[in-house]
Amino acid sequence: MTRRVQGKIALVTGGANGIGRACARLLAAEGAQVVISDIDEVEGQALAQEIGAAAVFVRHDASSEHDWQQVMVFIGERYGRLDILFNNAGILRKGSIEEASLEDWHKVLRINSDSVFLGCREAIALMKATGGSIINMSSIAALAGRADYLAYSASKGAVAALSRSVAVHCRQRKYRIRCNTLHPDSVLTDMTRASWPAGLDPARMTIDSDPMQRTCLPEDVAASVLFLASDESRAINGVELRVDSGQLLMSI
Repeated sequence: MTRRVQGKIALVTGGANGIGRACARLLAAEGAQVVISDIDEVEGQALAQEIGAAAVFVRHDASSEHDWQQVMVFIGERYGRLDILFNNAGILRKGSIEEASLEDWHKVLRINSDSVFLGCREAIALMKATGGSIINMSSIAALAGRADYLAYSASKGAVAALSRSVAVHCRQRKYRIRCNTLHPDSVLTDMTRASWPAGLDPARMTIDSDPMQRTCLPEDVAASVLFLASDESRAINGVELRVDSGQLLMSI
């Protein structure tokens, strides 16, 4: 049976840990050649070695324009094209409108939003001759504000708006590049665990708050990335795909 992204070239930013790691593993298992990019060289190299010949690691600060240009040169020289970009790199910082510092605001938007702008811009240059799929990580926080995560919510809202504009831009120019966003609820990763108060069990708390009574795992998000990366979603463009077990609907 043909694997779902057989022969495609994929770049996963923030690919060394959490959601990115699950996506890199799944895309490789489904036939893609995966470029794992991250600032975490130890975990990134270890993951590439674990996956084997279908993966390679490159050190990459996703908020750096220079790093993006270097990564695209590497992909162009090694593979000649890029079929899939998953803009996943990001950080989480807690703080309300009265608590957040300007420094934290700028840092969160630089890493969560600037990185997506740079990634889309650089990927389009490599994709427009052959087409491709851009998948940008947003959050349900972009659709329903979080008072305690102001900068994070704003950064993910920017990602959603940017992605719609990219989808329209590419369609108008007939580039055959699709651009969609993912909007998960809280996903059980090391990053989200670290954001919970001491003494609380994130897995238990997310199960209790989830309409389906289960924890959203990195593998759940990876399955959605695989779908949007594959030709099965060839008619899906400019869509905000919620991966939240209906949590947003329950809050209305």
